[in-house]
Amino acid sequence: MKLSKKGEYTLRALIDLGIAQSMGRDFIQVSELARQEELPVKFLEQILLDLRRAGIITTKRGKYGGYAIARPLGTIVVGDVIRLIDGPLAPISCVSQSAYQRCTCPDEDHCGLRLLMMDVRNAVSNILDRYSLEDIVGVTMKNMKRDGVPIPFHPTTSQAKARPVRKRRSPGDEGKRGKPSGR
Repeated sequence: MKLSKKGEYTLRALIDLGIAQSMGRDFIQVSELARQEELPVKFLEQILLDLRRAGIITTKRGKYGGYAIARPLGTIVVGDVIRLIDGPLAPISCVSQSAYQRCTCPDEDHCGLRLLMMDVRNAVSNILDRYSLEDIVGVTMKNMKRDGVPIPFHPTTSQAKARPVRKRRSPGDEGKRGKPSGR
């Protein structure tokens, strides 16, 4: 099993959305997610669309809209996300539980390679299916706090970026547009 770039970016985006949720942020704009993880916006939008179709995230339109986790973090299993994005975890198709295809060896039941790859599949599956998004978000935030790293999406810092405060005009400024400064 090899995690593709799309699989990696998917997990990074989900962890960020989980952190944002833990920090009290309801919705995160795709541009903020892309900036946080230094990911291409268009590629991230495609990933988020796949996650929305699968019911893992939800969207909200509008100025303060964006993307958010749709289910409890504890119900989103890392192995299921990888299978959704990258397909089966099995290194060869003859040991796959979801996409089995007969291999070319003459005696599949006694094939040493198949038996070895079945152990690999089981080990990978056991690890990835043991962890939920809640587990990963929790350990990420714990390590960030321990190391004194600012946690992203903190309401006091990131909402100021997401919701810029507009300068109010004074009553005497009504209708004035101001000229460009020429700088």
